Amino acid sequence: MAKQKTLHDAFYETLKDVYYAEKQSVKALKKSAKAAEHAELRQAFETHAEESAQQVERLTQVFEIIGKPARAKTCEAMQGITSEMEEDLEDFADSPAADAVLAACAQAVEHYEIARYGTLKTWASQLGFADAAKLLDETLQEEKKTDALLSKIAETINVAGMPDDDAEPSKGKGKKAA
Repeated sequence: MAKQKTLHDAFYETLKDVYYAEKQSVKALKKSAKAAEHAELRQAFETHAEESAQQVERLTQVFEIIGKPARAKTCEAMQGITSEMEEDLEDFADSPAADAVLAACAQAVEHYEIARYGTLKTWASQLGFADAAKLLDETLQEEKKTDALLSKIAETINVAGMPDDDAEPSKGKGKKAA
């Protein structure tokens, strides 16, 4: 009979998943920083890439705390998000909406990471890994702060991607036909 999986097993598997995701996030943030036109958005990406590199180090510490090797497990969710970002970068390159799309893609990454770090922090606490929970919470707070910053920046850059008044309005909103 196969051994039943426990919360500890789920914690370790999710930790490996987020370790992979965080490493991919560093690469995606560096690429996004190069593509961003808006200075504040570019700076946010550069700053968070540095933070994410520190977050990878924190995850390594969490692996040490639980006595397991720091190994990455392919995160299909992050692969999907970064693949979508690649497509969007290509589709919207040199368009007025490019930075708005970049910010939206970055927020998709942040929301995924917020969900994962929130879960890992809770599980670490429940499993008695107080030091790991503290490290995971530190990263969770950084992810939330970055998400809030991206939302603030998006309010400014989204306007640049809007059609001019002379352009045809989008369906469902705008001017009535004469």
